[in-house]
Amino acid sequence: MKGINWAEELGVAITVSDTEGKILYMNGRSASTFAKQGGRALVGSSLTACHKPESWQKILQILKTESTNCYTIEKNGVKKMIYQVPWYREGTVAGLVELSMEIPFKMDHFVRS
Repeated sequence: MKGINWAEELGVAITVSDTEGKILYMNGRSASTFAKQGGRALVGSSLTACHKPESWQKILQILKTESTNCYTIEKNGVKKMIYQVPWYREGTVAGLVELSMEIPFKMDHFVRS
């Protein structure tokens, strides 16, 4: 996949930050999601500026415990799943990736064996 920027036009918002909360990357959907807050101009800024203190504490916990935080939200009639997980560089936690995707209010669930 060398030379393919598959994430840029993906229909999922991808935001990547370092361990200090500095935003390193936003794909197109992330930039458009946060357009009113500055869009891609947010790259280089801190997640602490756009998260409540309790949310920032949760991010720090995810990074410290190398855990995953997954939940759904509803805003302006749109339901989204938020998936936050550490990313790694050479086996060491390097920061946080947040995926945010629109999901239907009612969706199939399959149990497979």
